[in-house]
Amino acid sequence: MQTEGNIFKMRTELANPVKYFLTIGENEIEMNNLIGKEIRLNFTGQINCIKCGKRTKTSFNQGFCYNCLQTAPEASETVIRPELSKSQFGIARDMEWAKIHDLADHIVYLAVSSKIKVGVTRISQIPTRWIDQGASYAIKLATTPNRHIAGVIEVFLKKHFTDKTNWRAMLKNEVAQNVNLEIEKQKAIDLLPAELQKYVSTDNKTTIIEYPVQQFPQKIKSVGFDKTPTIEGVLKGIKGQYLIFENDTVLNIRKHGGYFLQIESPS
Repeated sequence: MQTEGNIFKMRTELANPVKYFLTIGENEIEMNNLIGKEIRLNFTGQINCIKCGKRTKTSFNQGFCYNCLQTAPEASETVIRPELSKSQFGIARDMEWAKIHDLADHIVYLAVSSKIKVGVTRISQIPTRWIDQGASYAIKLATTPNRHIAGVIEVFLKKHFTDKTNWRAMLKNEVAQNVNLEIEKQKAIDLLPAELQKYVSTDNKTTIIEYPVQQFPQKIKSVGFDKTPTIEGVLKGIKGQYLIFENDTVLNIRKHGGYFLQIESPS
């Protein structure tokens, strides 16, 4: 099988294990079927902006051309720092976009990989966000009516919990042990001021996430298409948005959004 086109971050479905689908051009590859098989990914040198489609020499922030980096709502600083969102005051790069994305219900959550992480995402992105981060399990902490309030809660809590994923530890499957997320959730709630505690979620379900991995890497070697145009080998698994190859090689698919690839694999 040979397929070519611009790639985008992998679509996922929560199952046991997670199902991964790679969008490439107008096609979609079910990546789980390729685990244990030899695949070859060849970068042609062409990069297109994932927002406007314009050809660009350099990709910024996981797939944008420089102009879209400066103007697209998807590349706004509020994506990384939700507490800076001002959409509730009618201020945004694109208010029509913000009505759907920033002014929608948001979830503040606790997720576990190598440590307990606090994070924020739109309610529609659960459990996608947890999967993309490679979390092993997660719990909803609060539900807010907009992105700003969720960000304010996260700011309070990241003094006590990390807000970043250690991607190397995540890929090695170094998962924090003996963590009870219901207990950790209550600890987090107790840290919040009363005006924020009213957003606390009553949903105490812990979501457990299993990934399709035959072998986790021991000594990680990260590769990318800018320095290695052709990446090939036996695919040993997928976790987060990373492909894990034999010989401890890993490839971050999301980092290469908009890259035009030719992919060869067994049919």
